[in-house]
Amino acid sequence: MDAVPSSPPRPDPAVYRPREPQATPLYRLLERRFEAVKGEWEERFESHFGFWRGWVDGVVARYLDCGILENGFARVRCAGCRNDMLVAFSCKGRGLCPSCGAKRAAETANRLREDVLEAVGHAQWVFTVPKMLRPYFLRHRELLGDLCRAAWQTVREMMVAAAGGEIRPGMVAVIQTFGSTINFHPHVHAVVSRGGWTEGGQWVPLPWVDAKSAELLFRHKVLSRLRKAGLIDEERIALLLSWKHTGFSVHNSVTVQPEDAGAIERLVRYLMRAPVSQERLEIDPDLAEVSCGRRRGPTTGGPRTRSSGSILTRWWRESLPRFPSRGNT
Repeated sequence: MDAVPSSPPRPDPAVYRPREPQATPLYRLLERRFEAVKGEWEERFESHFGFWRGWVDGVVARYLDCGILENGFARVRCAGCRNDMLVAFSCKGRGLCPSCGAKRAAETANRLREDVLEAVGHAQWVFTVPKMLRPYFLRHRELLGDLCRAAWQTVREMMVAAAGGEIRPGMVAVIQTFGSTINFHPHVHAVVSRGGWTEGGQWVPLPWVDAKSAELLFRHKVLSRLRKAGLIDEERIALLLSWKHTGFSVHNSVTVQPEDAGAIERLVRYLMRAPVSQERLEIDPDLAEVSCGRRRGPTTGGPRTRSSGSILTRWWRESLPRFPSRGNT
């Protein structure tokens, strides 16, 4: 008699583990240095970073209350086992709190995977601009929308040309304004279908699109927009185009297979990540200097060390959203 196959073991139930925000380097930095930086702002930082944005006070205050039971909690009871637990309130902020940012990224990734993205192959596209042009996007934040539109038009026109007929690809794009060392680095991350749909709904797969040709097209669109806005002239454009490496880039080599739902969710989480990772933040015992960024490797220069005041001012100016979200008002 054949043995009856045993049923697979049940996974262990998820267990809620309260986090300890007070023990994280970001919390300690803000708790001990925020008021000092604010007091020094006019004298030390205003000439370079501009006037103090008052709503930052509320953002930081809510972050310092986030995840701490003493600042408010909800009692949650399991309908099955009748056990209950206390869950601390969160700040639901955008751009500062790594925990709330991770939760928002997870929720967005799940929604896109379940309700938005079709079961076709996808690729990650990344669009970057040269350092010479980044200050224009810092001082004219409305241009970030144009940057995203230039990326979308580049994807669509490249795919139409590759397909030899009119198709419409799917694309979810996220504008990120921060680099790994909390520097201002406007760029576009996008999840793009590896193909497109005809007007009649027929799927047309495109396994490959030339990234170099896409880079040239994206460069043309961005420079045209900046010239139309009156921010650069033909002389500046000619200077950029005379360089061997202009600083524009388009990468689309990271791909996800249709059946790999986990990979597409991880990719969306990466697109939605918060500006700072707690794992990449190191603070000296006196809180005078902060190191942030990737560990040194073959293609990276390692973490960047700055004073705690400098790192916070860069955060306010370059990484936080220009205007507070509903959770940051």
